[in-house]
Amino acid sequence: MAEPASLKVSVWRGGADGALARFEVPARENQTVLDVVTHIQRELDPSLAYRFACRVGMCGSCAMTVNGRARWTCRTHVRKVVGPDGALELRPLANLPVIRDLAADLTPFFEKWRRARGRFEPREAPDGAVPEDFAVVPPASRARREADAGIECIGCGVCYASCDVVAWNPDYLGPAALNRAWTLVNDVRDGARAERLDAVAGDAGCHSCHSTQSCTERCPKGLDPSSAIAGLKRTLFWDTLFGRR
Repeated sequence: MAEPASLKVSVWRGGADGALARFEVPARENQTVLDVVTHIQRELDPSLAYRFACRVGMCGSCAMTVNGRARWTCRTHVRKVVGPDGALELRPLANLPVIRDLAADLTPFFEKWRRARGRFEPREAPDGAVPEDFAVVPPASRARREADAGIECIGCGVCYASCDVVAWNPDYLGPAALNRAWTLVNDVRDGARAERLDAVAGDAGCHSCHSTQSCTERCPKGLDPSSAIAGLKRTLFWDTLFGRR
C-alpha cells in the first residue's frame, strides 16, 4: 500500500474545554510526530503550544497522546502510528490538567513524587555526625539490582498518562512516584525507609494498583513500574507480618 502524500492531522487546541483542529501536513520519509507538530507551528499556526527540548529521546518533555496512546513524539515515526488514510490525532497527555493545546501541566505528577517521599534522605551516623567515608553498596547485592532496575526513570509522565487507576482515582500516587519510592526503599544509604513505606501504604498508594501493566508496556525507557509496585506490596506485607512497621 502506497504511503499517503499528506497527513490529515487533528490537533487539540485550547484548554480542557478545547476542541480538535484539522491541519494538512506533507508526508516525508523518516518523519517523526514531533516533526509534524513543529511543521504546524512553524508553517501553519505559530500560536500552537507544545513542549520539547532535546529531540533525541533523552528528556521526555515532548510526550503527547498520539492516536490515543501516550508516546515520546521525538522517537515515534509517523509511519508506525498513522492510519491508512494518513490520519493522525494529537492530544496532550491524559490524566493531567491542560495548560494549552498540547502542553499538559505536570504539577500533579511531581506532587505525587513528593507525597511518596521520592527524594533521597541520607542516613546519619549514630551520633548525628556526617560519615567520613562513602557507603559501600555491593553491585551484585539484591537490593542494588532492584534499585538499578528502576533508577533510569526521567519523569516524562507517559506511565502516569497511561495508568487506568489514575484515570478514575486522581489521588493515586501513580507508577512513576511508586517506582521512585521502590528504588529508595532498596537504597541502603537512605535513612527514611519507614517513613517512605508509610507514605506509599495508604489508600492512594501501592495497594490501589490493579496490575494492568499499562505503565510497563508503554514506558519508553523499558522500565517495569508494575514490578516495583509489586515489590512495595511484598515489603509492606512482610514488614507488617513481622512487626517491622
